[in-house]
Amino acid sequence: MFKRSMLTAIVLCLSLSVSSLWAQTKQTETHPLPETVAENAKLQEEYAAKAFFEGPIWDPAGKRLYFTSFVDKDTKILKLEETRKASVWLDNTKGINGTYLSLDGRMLGAQAYGQHVMSYAFGESGPADTMVIAANPKWNQPNDVCQTPNGDIYFTDPDFKNRKTSAVYVRTTDGKVKKIISSMPVPNGVIASNDGKTLYVGDSHEKLWRSFPILEDGTVGEGRVFFDPATSRKDSPDGMSIDADGNLYLSGRGGVWVASPEGKSLGLILVPEFCSNVTFGGVDGKTLYFTCSNKVYSLKMKVKGGQFH
Repeated sequence: MFKRSMLTAIVLCLSLSVSSLWAQTKQTETHPLPETVAENAKLQEEYAAKAFFEGPIWDPAGKRLYFTSFVDKDTKILKLEETRKASVWLDNTKGINGTYLSLDGRMLGAQAYGQHVMSYAFGESGPADTMVIAANPKWNQPNDVCQTPNGDIYFTDPDFKNRKTSAVYVRTTDGKVKKIISSMPVPNGVIASNDGKTLYVGDSHEKLWRSFPILEDGTVGEGRVFFDPATSRKDSPDGMSIDADGNLYLSGRGGVWVASPEGKSLGLILVPEFCSNVTFGGVDGKTLYFTCSNKVYSLKMKVKGGQFH
């Protein structure tokens, strides 16, 4: 996620330049379409509005897509009712940005302006109940969140302005919050491997993705560069998702890159707008949803998402 006080200028800049940059990338670089994409599948526009969309999450029980919406400081969580129609599920979210489906079927949310990590139960017209699961007024702006199979919750807290106090934290199952990474300038998107043994973190300043071994106590070992694609595009890495085979879907650097668990490029999904995040969903778990500047897309896939494996 970009710093929201700069959002209006950034979105304007992106809207003016993304088409030419995308065309330039298409003309000068050749990257295959990942084989995980269904044959003849094309991006389908699901929703459009003048907003910056983020945090897509699929509720398998309610069979609905939810996503976050930013119009400057006006922040909401929207529910996709049908193609091109969405309703406000939660208003005045205090900057809920990245979201994640928890092990118990709730929505986890990183709250940028409230310095909280939240947990919501899905209700038809809004959260059935709301819990604060981590909070610290000294945090910069919690940005993205994920959970491992043992229940530990990881979240990023980037310092977009100064790049001095950025960190990644873990909230272990006993409720304790620990700072586990402080060496990355601007950690942004975060997700764990399906077996809970590896943590992947994108950096919006370094413009690449790192991986860290997860240790038994929830902390991490020494990290390494996991993915740095061969492209001239320098869009900031943002949110990410994972499929049932452990392949990573990484937004940024020209679209959505798909990388194997070993960090090998499996191809690029070109997206016309800046893509902030992706998630798997659909009734069969084989639809990839993209949140972007002013648009939400879907794409049919051959594989299921990690949460469906």
